[in-house]
Amino acid sequence: MALRAILQNRCGFAEVIETGSLDEAIEHLGRREDVALALFDLAMPGMQGASSLRAVREVRPTTLAAIVSGSKRRQDILQALEAGGHGYIPKSFGVAELAQALEMILKGFIYVPALLADISSESTGSAPRVPTDAPSSTSFTPRQTEVLELIVQGKSNKEIARALNLGEGTVKIHVAALFRNLGVSSRSAAAAMGARMLKGDPQA
Repeated sequence: MALRAILQNRCGFAEVIETGSLDEAIEHLGRREDVALALFDLAMPGMQGASSLRAVREVRPTTLAAIVSGSKRRQDILQALEAGGHGYIPKSFGVAELAQALEMILKGFIYVPALLADISSESTGSAPRVPTDAPSSTSFTPRQTEVLELIVQGKSNKEIARALNLGEGTVKIHVAALFRNLGVSSRSAAAAMGARMLKGDPQA
């Protein structure tokens, strides 16, 4: 893949880990304190847009995090930046553009594609994806659902980590993502809402 080659040959990374889902990515981030750069695809399984990126940034503030996506929608770019992302790189870029974008992010710059300045596509393209429904248990990744079930049971992060055989850092990222998706700021609120959702209560 061009991205792997660029990271290794142009950016000097000795190790590049590829994952197939948000859960898998979070588990690598939770286990490793030395991850310098994390790249996420908006279309990867489990990815819930900007809220997933924000959760990673909150728990791993020293890790550079950016989106590499097939979407060119201004709304997606702006939401990624608002979530604390260090950049947004369209997949349609050629090798030279990909390398330049990654090098800028690694030097401490926030990278945005020039197409962000084109506002004409917003009026003719699809409307921004604004969530209208409250989150449901089907909105979460399999691992997030397991973590939520244990939060509802009153388990601490340490107990959740032990029960699921995860690192505490991994659990922290999952909990932060759950708080974001549920729109809550406390564990008790997450437990209360989670209990209703897991029972299928539509008023959750």
